[in-house]
Amino acid sequence: MTSPVQQIRDHHGRHYRIGEQPRELMGRSRTWMLLLCWSPMFMVGAAQYAYGAALPTLADARGWPIGAFLWPLAVWTVFQAGAGYPVAHLRHRHRLGPRAVMLLGAVLCLIGVRTLAHAPSLPGVLLGYSVLGGTGAGLVYATCTSTVAKWYPERTAGRVGFVTGAFAYGSVPCIVALVLGVNAETVSPALDGFGVLLFVVVLACGALFTDPPRNWWPSHIDPRRWASSGRLNPGRVGNPPAVRQYSTAEALRTPALPVMYACLFCAGTVSLCNAALLVILTDRLGFGPWPVALAAAAFVGINGAGRAVAIRVSDRLGRRRVLTWVMGIQGAGQCCLLVTAAGSTGWVLALGVGLAGLGGGAFYPLFASLAREYFGEHSTMEVHGVVYSAKAFSGVAGVGMAVLALGPWGFTPVFAAAGFLALCSAVLTRVLRRPGLPRTLP
Repeated sequence: MTSPVQQIRDHHGRHYRIGEQPRELMGRSRTWMLLLCWSPMFMVGAAQYAYGAALPTLADARGWPIGAFLWPLAVWTVFQAGAGYPVAHLRHRHRLGPRAVMLLGAVLCLIGVRTLAHAPSLPGVLLGYSVLGGTGAGLVYATCTSTVAKWYPERTAGRVGFVTGAFAYGSVPCIVALVLGVNAETVSPALDGFGVLLFVVVLACGALFTDPPRNWWPSHIDPRRWASSGRLNPGRVGNPPAVRQYSTAEALRTPALPVMYACLFCAGTVSLCNAALLVILTDRLGFGPWPVALAAAAFVGINGAGRAVAIRVSDRLGRRRVLTWVMGIQGAGQCCLLVTAAGSTGWVLALGVGLAGLGGGAFYPLFASLAREYFGEHSTMEVHGVVYSAKAFSGVAGVGMAVLALGPWGFTPVFAAAGFLALCSAVLTRVLRRPGLPRTLP
């Protein structure tokens, strides 16, 4: 028997559809959908975060310079981040269902990994891994985050942070395997096996994806009380809702969105530079395979886990304040890596890896939450897609810095420049202002 449906509205002008239970809509609890979104993200992030660990082995297997192998990662990032807004636009307009997107993403991801394993030339890697594989990863990322946000409208920040965290720490097994157990002869079969596993997981989970009705809300929570109660919604006091619902075009005309974009560009550049260089840096400093694997795994593990931690802290203390701290932590990590590159001891490297990892991922879900709390829920997927597209440019800039570190500059000036960019992003967060309020109000 279907539960009666009600359409209600709160004092902020937000609409809610209540009455239907998740088991009536999809035959399972919401936890099932959360795990379905988490599993593909656990797999697909390895194409970005494990790429740096694969660089020395791939370069040795193909006989190419490592610097040439860095540029496919830059192009991959462009297409991965660039897929966010189109998918968000079509998903928001209900013109594209999640299953079709996940099917296409699974196929493109498989093509990308197999191309990386077997392409005999750099143009082939750019086309297969970077363009097709990057687009596939972007489709999976955007669909998983938007689907979990639809099913957890009352806990969107925490659940999106949980799912996006898997995008980073899911790379840990791949990094350890690539550093310790894969060589030039076995790298292609290893990538083939991973590609098949990635395809199966994304396809199997995506086939079960479904969206709730528009404006759906869980019936066990009173939405009007949730909108005004600090007890039911602990993040409300530190993170009040948007003054009104902004369209994407209106959001683009506010000062806040360009500041977010610039801030994410700076932070993303630093994070992607670290991801590309960390294995190469530790290897050239003379650390053995186990310390190299441990450093790289710790970086991406903390990167992913820190996203959920940052959201929890920001629920109490405010997104913007925590975002400033995150950028400061990222900058401190660059200082430690700079000292390490100049010839310091291993404990400074360990501290730098921890700080750079914590600061290098936590800002992603914070920006997703700020997009919702600054511009409203109606167009939040599209607005966040615009902000997230800054990662496309930061990928090119971050990889460019990594190429300079391996060439004319060296590691020390590059980490100094990365520290300056992290400082710039921290300063930019201090000028963020909620749209629609007088400048005299916080």
